[in-house]
Amino acid sequence: MVAAPLSSWPWFNLGLYKACTQSSSSFPLCIIFLMSSCDLINRLGRENLIVQYLLCAPLVAKAVSEWKSHGEGAGWSLHLLILFSLRSLVFQLWHSFSNMLYYTRRRRVIPHGLDFHQIDREWDWDNFLILQALVASMAVWRVVPGSDGVPVVQSKGWLIALLVHVLVSEPVFYLVHRSFHGDYLFSHYHSIHHSSLVPQPMTATFGTPLENLAMTAVMAAPLLGAFAAGHGSVGLVYSYVLAFDFLRCLGYSNVEIFPSQLFHSLPFLRYLIYTPTYLSIHHTEKDCNFCLFMPLFDFLGNTMNNKSWDLQKEISSGKNGGVPDFVFLAHVVDVISSMHVPFVFRSVSSKPYVANPFLLVLWPCAFSTMLLMWVLSKTFSLSFYHLRGRLHQTWVVPRYGFQYFLPFASQGINEQIEMAILRADKLGIRVLSLAALNKNESLNGGGTLFVNKHPDLKVRVVHGNTLTAAVILNELPRNVKEVILTGATSKLGRAIALYLCRKNIRVMMLTLSTERFLKIQKEAPTEYQHYLVQVTKYRAAKNCKTWIVGKWLSLRDQQWAPAGTHFHQFVVPPIIGFRRDCTYGNLAAMRLPKDVKGLGSCEYTMERGVVHACHAGGVVHSLEGWTHHEVGAIDVERIDVVWRAALKHGLTPA
Repeated sequence: MVAAPLSSWPWFNLGLYKACTQSSSSFPLCIIFLMSSCDLINRLGRENLIVQYLLCAPLVAKAVSEWKSHGEGAGWSLHLLILFSLRSLVFQLWHSFSNMLYYTRRRRVIPHGLDFHQIDREWDWDNFLILQALVASMAVWRVVPGSDGVPVVQSKGWLIALLVHVLVSEPVFYLVHRSFHGDYLFSHYHSIHHSSLVPQPMTATFGTPLENLAMTAVMAAPLLGAFAAGHGSVGLVYSYVLAFDFLRCLGYSNVEIFPSQLFHSLPFLRYLIYTPTYLSIHHTEKDCNFCLFMPLFDFLGNTMNNKSWDLQKEISSGKNGGVPDFVFLAHVVDVISSMHVPFVFRSVSSKPYVANPFLLVLWPCAFSTMLLMWVLSKTFSLSFYHLRGRLHQTWVVPRYGFQYFLPFASQGINEQIEMAILRADKLGIRVLSLAALNKNESLNGGGTLFVNKHPDLKVRVVHGNTLTAAVILNELPRNVKEVILTGATSKLGRAIALYLCRKNIRVMMLTLSTERFLKIQKEAPTEYQHYLVQVTKYRAAKNCKTWIVGKWLSLRDQQWAPAGTHFHQFVVPPIIGFRRDCTYGNLAAMRLPKDVKGLGSCEYTMERGVVHACHAGGVVHSLEGWTHHEVGAIDVERIDVVWRAALKHGLTPA
C-alpha cells in the first residue's frame, strides 16, 4: 500500500547520510547537517552523534565566513545556528520542568506516566526543526534581506507581527487543525500526533511533514508580514520564534501552571490564552479545543469544551497527585549518574545508564547541584508507574554514594530516611522499600532502627533482601554441589549460606572472622552444619566453578577461579569481568509484570522494565498485602515464600 504524500520524513532512509548529500557550497541544504544531529542537549544517547556533528562543518564554515565578511558582525547563518540552539533549550527546559514531580505532581493534567513507547515514537521530535531550518535558510537567501541592513530592534515590527498573528496565524491554524480531524487527514496524518497519550513539550512537534509544513507557514506569516512592511528586525525573529515555541511547550507541558483565580478575576483572558488543561482536553476528546493559543477562535467556531475552565480550576488547586500504594526509597549513586533521571534527559534516562562522555560537560553543574542538595534538599519524588491500578513511586534521598561512608554524615542520612518513612506513614502509603545503602547494616541495621524507634508505624518498611537472596539462589545450577561465597557474613551472605547448606550443598564461606563464621554455622540445623566450611584464601576454591560474590574481586582474586567459572554476584558496584574464559552474572533483578503502565525510565543500569530485586521485593510485599516489616536479618524460611509470590504476580527473573 502506497503511503499518503508527505506522511513520512524523506531523510529517514538516508540515516547518517541524510546530511552528506549536499556539497559545502550549497548552504541552504547544509542546514540539515545541524538539524539532523544538534539535539545534543536533549538526546545525548543518540548513536553516532559525534559523526553527525562533524557533518555540520560546512554550516559552521559558512557562519565563520559571514562573520569575517561582515566585519565581525553576525550573519543570518550564525543567527540560525544560535536560534536553533535556543529553541532546543526552550524545549529542554520545559521538559525538565514538566517532569519535576516533586514540584509538579499535584498539578499534572493527565496523571498517567510517560512510557517507553511514547518516548521511542517521539525520539526524532526535532524533525520539525530540520524542516523549519531548511525553509528559513531558503528564505534568508531568497526573500529576507541580508542582516547588514536589518535593525536589531524595531518596535513597529512587533506590532505588525502581533496583528498578523491574531488576524492570520490563529484563524488559519484553527481551520487547518479542524480539517486535520476529518476522516482522511486524521487517519493518514494527524492520528500519529494523537498517538501520544501524555502531552509533553516534545509531543508538540511530533507529527508528519504535511502537518509541520502547515505549522511552518502559520509561524512564518507574522515574520514575513513584518519584513514585507519594512519593519522586520533581528530581535523580532528571535523573540517571536522563541515566544511561539514557549507557548507551544506551555500547552503541552501537562502541568497546569495558571492559577484559576487569574481567569476568575480577568474572565476575558479565557479567550486570549489557552492552558495545559485546555489542550489536554483536545488530546483526549479530539473534537474540541482546536485553537493555536487563543480560545477565542474555538468560541467563534463553537468548538470550545464547556468543562475546560471547571477542570482547569480543579487541577490548578493541586489536588491531582494521588497517594501511592508503594514507594521505593532510592539514593543518588554518583555525580555523573545523577543526570540519569527523567527530568534531565529523557533519552538518557530511558536507556540503561552507561558512562557517557558528553555528560562530563555538565559535571560542574551536577556537582554544584550535589552541594546544594547536601545543604538544602529533602527527600523528593523522582518517577512513578502504575501496576494493577496502584500507584508506585520512586523517592530519592538527596545523598550520594560516597556520603554514606563518611562517619559524620550517618546521622543526617538516617534523619532523611526517617523523615521519608514518617511522611509515607502520614500519607497512608502501605509499603516503603529501602534501596541499596539506605538499608546498610552499619547505618541503621537494615531498617530496624526506624521500626524500633516508631513501633506504631502503619507503613511497612521493607529492605527487599529476601527476594534478592531468592533471585541469586534460583540462578544457581540445579546440580551444583559446592560453591564459594564471598561477603559470607553479610546479611545476604548469611541467608544464602544457611539456605544452601539445607540443600546439602557445601558452602566455602570466605571470611577471616572465625567468630562470625561460627555464629552463622550455629544457626544451621545440626545435621547441616558440616556443609558450612570456613576458608580464608581464594586458592581454596581453585577447583570450584560456582562463585557467589558479595565482596569486590580484583583480577588477582579472580585468577584463582578455574576456567568455565560463573560469577554470581550481589556486590555493588558489580565486579569487572577480567576473565574471558569465565562468565559473569548481573546484579539480582526482576522484570516487572507486563501490565505495568507509564514506565519510561530505567533504574540505573537495569534494562527497560527491570528493577533491582530489593525494589521488586517491595512490590511483592505490596501486592501480597503482607502486614509485617521486613527489616534486619533475612528470614531464611521466607525465601521460597517470597520467590513463589513474585512469580505468581508476574515478576520474572531478568
